Amino acid sequence: MKNQPESPTPFSTPVNRRDFIRYSGMLGVAAAASAALGACGFTGSSQSASSTTSSQPLPAGAKPVPTGSITAGLAYNLDTNFDPMLASGAAALALNMHVFEGLVDMNMPNRQPYNTLAESVTQAGPTTWKAKIRSGATFHDGSPVTADDVVFSYTRILDPANNSALTEFLPFLKSVVATGTDTVQFNLNYPFSLFPSRITAVKIVPKAIVVADPAGFALHPVGSGPFMVTSATPEVSYVLNAYDKYNGPKPAKVETLTFLPITNAAARVTALQSNRVQAIEAVPPVDVAALKQTDTVQSVEGFDLMFMMFNCKLKPFDDVRVRQALHYALNTQQIINNGLLGYGTPATSFMPTNSSYYQRASTVYNYDPQKAKSLLAAAGVSSLNITLLSSTVNFIAACAPIIKENWDAIGVNTTLHLGGSGGLYKNLVDTGNYQVMVAPGDPSVWGPDDPDLLMRWWYVGQWPQRRYYWDGTPQAAQLVSLLNQGAQASNASTQKEIWLKAFDLLAEQVPLYPIFHANLATGWNSNLLTNFKPITTTGLDFLGVGLK
Repeated sequence: MKNQPESPTPFSTPVNRRDFIRYSGMLGVAAAASAALGACGFTGSSQSASSTTSSQPLPAGAKPVPTGSITAGLAYNLDTNFDPMLASGAAALALNMHVFEGLVDMNMPNRQPYNTLAESVTQAGPTTWKAKIRSGATFHDGSPVTADDVVFSYTRILDPANNSALTEFLPFLKSVVATGTDTVQFNLNYPFSLFPSRITAVKIVPKAIVVADPAGFALHPVGSGPFMVTSATPEVSYVLNAYDKYNGPKPAKVETLTFLPITNAAARVTALQSNRVQAIEAVPPVDVAALKQTDTVQSVEGFDLMFMMFNCKLKPFDDVRVRQALHYALNTQQIINNGLLGYGTPATSFMPTNSSYYQRASTVYNYDPQKAKSLLAAAGVSSLNITLLSSTVNFIAACAPIIKENWDAIGVNTTLHLGGSGGLYKNLVDTGNYQVMVAPGDPSVWGPDDPDLLMRWWYVGQWPQRRYYWDGTPQAAQLVSLLNQGAQASNASTQKEIWLKAFDLLAEQVPLYPIFHANLATGWNSNLLTNFKPITTTGLDFLGVGLK
């Protein structure tokens, strides 16, 4: 996460559960509503912002810029780095899908890949793929998208000096070369059947602009998508205007799209009810019933989860028995029922139950406090004191006090330390100064139902090396070996068998592992928006969405 740090708040005593659900929404409602929302109201389809239409001829297939505006409320603070090579914050990823394109992108509502900047993607051999750029595609400065831009976008990710987490998604890629002004060739290290969908993770950027001013590009990005950045003020607002020369498959249906970071859950709900915004993400479970009286609310099951992560270089968390004990001590169904009002499913594998790759893991952490105590005793651990870091994201903060209760019940003295995700990672996790953390996570924003991608995000590279310090263990090496075997498998059934072994290994070792998969609730004004659909990840998708 790259969000701006927020001040953490320590809690050392239990909190009333229902009050805690409301806590994350009510704190600072007045300030958030007046400051974040006051300047950005709904204009409706009969009004329009300043025109961005150019007098220059439009590319073939480009549409006239529409009128009207949409304002949306995000659950996370806006990032300070929107460069798609580095951006990993939830808000940045949600916004970048409107600004940037990959050769192939993922249709977020149905999670199916489709060609965007690529007019075609074809396999030319077992380890060779070719792509042709869409005719007339241009960046927001008017310059054409070329093969050199595509090559640059990939090679800078692969360059270790750039420290991009996306590198872990591309182990199969040997090189990318331009074969013409609008054609590129991908040379692979080995046959990789997931190539067409995996490249949805890589967005194409303008080489000239990035090279000239990398820092400026990160703050004010330039892409080739249907919306272009008008202004970007971290923690305040992010305003996009329709790009009048866009000729791709999903042109803008409104002239202006404004995103507001409304981290207060109650403030988001109030903003939608008052029509200050037309859609919000992460509707708190406690507010779903009331919001349905005025707006449309829909929960969608996806990969989104609460994970528990241990600092494996610290004793006693380097002992797998201790990690397992703390999982067995959790009454997960109680956590879901009381913290999420039932909007979630206990993790019985790394993948959620609705995934085609789901299979119940060999180790499942059913609630068993006696087993938890036995494992701690076997590890020689007594009088354990834990400071549990917890994100203040509403559904995580609502569950943390119940985790404390569960651990206290087996004799573990637990102190809660709450804070914004960005601050927790920057000040504590990334410095190694923590014991255990619970937080939200959803790498499925980068691609379709892809176990290899999901596991590589958390278990290869930066996370095990710099966050939970599991890298270097025999089990970590075994997992990487399984992932590499799965990536190179010649058929889907063999690939799935290998991934199931990886799931079982993770379930046994739990250096970082899901406690539950959450059902995301999205709210929107269906009387105003057309073609809007909720998505299974964090963020809101307005590609192809218009006003009635």
